Amino acid sequence: MADQRREQGDGRDPRKDAQDVPRGPGRAALPEEARAWEALVATARRTVAEGLVVGTSGNVSVRVGETVLVTPSGVPYDRLAPDDITGVALDGRQVLGTLVPTSELPMHLAIHRSTDARAVVHTHAVHATAVSTLVPELPTIHYMSAALGGPVRVAPYATYGTDELAENMLRALADRTACLLQNHGTMAHGATLDQACDRTAQLEWMCRLWLTASSVPGLSPTLLTREQLDEVGEKLKGYGQR
Repeated sequence: MADQRREQGDGRDPRKDAQDVPRGPGRAALPEEARAWEALVATARRTVAEGLVVGTSGNVSVRVGETVLVTPSGVPYDRLAPDDITGVALDGRQVLGTLVPTSELPMHLAIHRSTDARAVVHTHAVHATAVSTLVPELPTIHYMSAALGGPVRVAPYATYGTDELAENMLRALADRTACLLQNHGTMAHGATLDQACDRTAQLEWMCRLWLTASSVPGLSPTLLTREQLDEVGEKLKGYGQR
């Protein structure tokens, strides 16, 4: 959100102001970090292509060892290049690059420090954000809720980029791999960038489904019970190729 406003503010490319940003240790990226950065940029561009993000109103991170690579603040994803690699340590110290990391860094680091996730995707997806303003938990409109760990909770609102928002998010993510952020958007994590992005897309689809079903005058959508979700959760453990 703030990143999007920066981009629309004066039209400057934030990379041109890199000399104004205090430089970190300036170490060169390791080969695995360079590969991970390429995948991160591809994932960030995917969120735009799939309509999950407008402008720079989202962010992506991936962990490589003890370093967390993150999208930089205010740089459109189609302009990101290999030299723009941005990385921080788990304590938030910048260790790679000179671009300012995303303003939502506290949320990303909270997940990387508290879970075994290797990738995190945050978006302002429109249907998911709409649902976040209506209910404290996404109604169980579809059994794929089980694929995210159960009913998707809504984290109470807090100002973007704050520790308060990160704390609210972690509570909503307990035993879950995705949550909604009230009046804000989505947060999802996974073992890979693809998995985190797929979960984000799945959450947006379920939110759109519920809004669509709820909009029919005089009717209310049938919801699944916790027992039904638990049954699906067990079944999903054996889903897919081995």
